[in-house]
Amino acid sequence: MAKPNQLRVIDGETPEADLDRMPPHNIGAEQVVLGAAMLSPAALTEARKLLDGSEFYRPAHLRIWEAITALAGRGAPFDPLAVGAELGRDLATTGGALCLHNLIAQVPAATNAGYYACMIRDLAYARKVIDSGDRLTELGYSATGNDAANLRGAVAAEFAAVASADVRGWAEPTPLTSTATGLPSFPLWTFPDWLGEYAASLAEVTQTPPDLAGCLALAVLAVAAGGKVWIQAPAWREPANLFVVVILPPGNRKSEVYRAICAPIKAAEQALIAEAEPLIAEAVIARRVAEAHADKTAKTAENAAALDPTQRALALTEATEAKLALDATVVPARPRLYSDDATVEVLTSLLCEQGGRMAVLSPEGEIFSIAAGRYSGAPNFAVLKKGHAGEEMRVDRMGRESEHIDAATVTLGICTQPGVLAELGDTPQFRDQGLLGRLLYALPDSLLGHRKNRPDPMPADQEATYRTSMKALVLSLARLAEPTTLTFTPDAHDAITQLLADTEPRFRPDGDLAHMTDWGGKLVGAIVRIAGLLHLAKHLRDGWNRPITADTFADAADIGEYFTTHAKAAYDAIGADPATADAKALLDWARSTSRTRFAARDAQPPLRTRFKKITDLDPALRVLETHGWIRRLPTPPRTGRGRPAAPTYEVHPAALETDR
Repeated sequence: MAKPNQLRVIDGETPEADLDRMPPHNIGAEQVVLGAAMLSPAALTEARKLLDGSEFYRPAHLRIWEAITALAGRGAPFDPLAVGAELGRDLATTGGALCLHNLIAQVPAATNAGYYACMIRDLAYARKVIDSGDRLTELGYSATGNDAANLRGAVAAEFAAVASADVRGWAEPTPLTSTATGLPSFPLWTFPDWLGEYAASLAEVTQTPPDLAGCLALAVLAVAAGGKVWIQAPAWREPANLFVVVILPPGNRKSEVYRAICAPIKAAEQALIAEAEPLIAEAVIARRVAEAHADKTAKTAENAAALDPTQRALALTEATEAKLALDATVVPARPRLYSDDATVEVLTSLLCEQGGRMAVLSPEGEIFSIAAGRYSGAPNFAVLKKGHAGEEMRVDRMGRESEHIDAATVTLGICTQPGVLAELGDTPQFRDQGLLGRLLYALPDSLLGHRKNRPDPMPADQEATYRTSMKALVLSLARLAEPTTLTFTPDAHDAITQLLADTEPRFRPDGDLAHMTDWGGKLVGAIVRIAGLLHLAKHLRDGWNRPITADTFADAADIGEYFTTHAKAAYDAIGADPATADAKALLDWARSTSRTRFAARDAQPPLRTRFKKITDLDPALRVLETHGWIRRLPTPPRTGRGRPAAPTYEVHPAALETDR
């Protein structure tokens, strides 16, 4: 087989076309790279990302490169004097000391080392292609009867070898989207033992991911505290309600876990109803009496026209007082802690009836379809926005009495299917008006196909402890006459301040939350809320009289990071980041066209339906660069006046793999 870069000999003759052809190379570029490497450590670092030395055409240049990199590897100087000493007896064969100094003299600017290193690498690849062609020719001529059967395999191997691009200088690219598989599990260890152990056992018994029980348990704590507890952060206050959404495909026993976790809420609601029934009955009778008295005095006042003025005034005063007494005699509504299916209007009315606190707990996601306008024909979720923030609500509708809530707090604990995420993305108002940013998403891995048929049973005392403890917490908070405010210890305050400082850079263009600032902007507030709920769960009897510690806040921060990772995956599924979607389209174009290098002007015309102008590609290019799918090639040296050359990008070899 022919040696690399040798002239081909076919049938004893050298093809005339090859007699005057030299293998592709550029001695000047090699000299510039070597000279720049001896001049500038930065130039050497840039060149080493692209070259390993085998790319040099002239053997003497390879030997000089080896001497430079050997010195740099030992942390020694690599100027011409040091390189000459390192070469030793090879100095004469590489051109001598004068050659080393001449290499430096050849360098117009050390900053161009990267550009020329790319050129050397490309020319080396061209020689590789030529060598491969020689080997393919030899394979074809050497094939005989029995060997011909193996020819296709040998040719395929040769093509694969030459087509495999050099990945020198490339790091493993980061996926453009978070995958919904392999996401972290809910950190049940952050819960107090009575809650965490029950959630873990329930997940085992039902063979469901622990995220389902953990997230719903957090929602139930929010049902208990919502509207009754506020948490004082360093410079703002948060209500204790949450919007928790768990996404799981059908068949994952969501309803079974939902019933078990929500059982104490139902029991507490029944206990509150039993307590309220005598008061409701008494109020009903009192109102009837007040109505009868008001009717009687009103009739007396109406018939007082024939009486003297004093008697008429007295009758009018009595009727007015009776009407005011009637208005003040209010029949309290039956206590309700949650609904599993309610329109936006009904939810608003329930909030008014229940003193401004209500929850929607459901194993389905109907609330989002309703808010998107299933019945009304137009999105309507003002009650959810205000109910998340604990804001005042005033609702005036024709034909109905006005409704007023001083501080509306709504809790959501929803288990739903993956298709709901797409529906959320199909309603732009959900993103534009901030609903998506208020949801705490969980996308656990489904256990379907991996479930045990004989799971470990739940210890009898765990279920009893959970139901008793959670019911007691709900009832104790429900009986508070006025909402209470939790505070933090000084070191917990410091931890909140530090978390704010650590979170802020994540919103910058290169940060991991840059495309979801609507969600990330509420992250610290959500962690503050979770800290309050964990605190109440740890101190069932007197939590509202104690400050929240730094350890509890640290546990809440771990839960917050869990929700952050899952929110990224949810936003990917929703398609909420236009720059990422554009980056995917650009990468797909490079893959479909087998582009290994391109400029923006190459990509814009075939993708003009997405990118109207060349500058529209900038966000997508930044995303691809940040994730390591492309890298900007060094700019060619300026040779005159005029605009600088447009940047050219090189595509990561992995992008061209069909299984990526």
